[in-house]
Amino acid sequence: MKQQKKSEESIVMKVSTNTMIGNIVLSVLKLVAGMIAHSGAMISDAVHSASDVFSTIVVMIGFKMASKEADEDHPYGHERLECVAAILLSAVLAATGFGIGMSGIEKIMKPSESNLQVPGIIALAAAVISIVTKEGMYWYTRAAAKQVNSSALMADAWHHRSDALSSIGSMIGIIGARMGFPICDPIASIVICIFIIKAAADIFVDAIGKMTDKACDPEVVTKIRECILENQGVDGIDKLQTRLFGSKKYVDVEILVDGSMSLENAHKIAEQVHNSIEMTFLDVKHCMVHVNPESKEQMIEKNT
Repeated sequence: MKQQKKSEESIVMKVSTNTMIGNIVLSVLKLVAGMIAHSGAMISDAVHSASDVFSTIVVMIGFKMASKEADEDHPYGHERLECVAAILLSAVLAATGFGIGMSGIEKIMKPSESNLQVPGIIALAAAVISIVTKEGMYWYTRAAAKQVNSSALMADAWHHRSDALSSIGSMIGIIGARMGFPICDPIASIVICIFIIKAAADIFVDAIGKMTDKACDPEVVTKIRECILENQGVDGIDKLQTRLFGSKKYVDVEILVDGSMSLENAHKIAEQVHNSIEMTFLDVKHCMVHVNPESKEQMIEKNT
């Protein structure tokens, strides 16, 4: 388990470092392009990319703390600290989106020659580069997040995707402005704001669910149920409960066994069920199996 945690931590740190360097370069590129080409949307996009650097640092710290071993004060581990990182990330995203949206609204409500200038072609080129780069970062980070089952890293992946979407908005705004509609640029900033706030809300809801013992997806519960019933000696399931604990899962199950069976044999079956669940579902951190004796009436009813 310790070796697995070290491997997962190494993956997260490598991916986060690479994307952080990419975001720094990209934000500088977009800021310079936005200033030279007089594009408010591109400057807003640069701020969004810069905020990605901070969010990635939050992810790295959150994952590092969540990977700590259980101790006397936290006997169940620290996995939920990763959810705290995801919530902080959602707040940063929401604040960034709100700021960009307010800037766009202000330019529309109080138009002036300076804030409705037609963006230059360099801003359009920067938008295209940003879309390709950020979409690549999304798939790169997403693959790593799935590999280590990290909600915070997945949130960071969606941060990259939201930046790609915002760059699409910037590109549309720049094209519109260059076609003779300069107000399209601040309108694009408002569209960017909506995309970012939507991403922030999704990340927040997911993190809260993992902190409040939300059940696993129905598909996962069905697979766990099938896994339990495959064990010899299990006659049925009285109760099956699952809950998310950060990036891990907890399973509590009450199985039915022959009521005339010895305690030793019943314990062996329970241990077999426990091991099969944890070996099949590697993200299950803890599994509790309770044995209920199947009554003669239940056995008769089942066989008729």
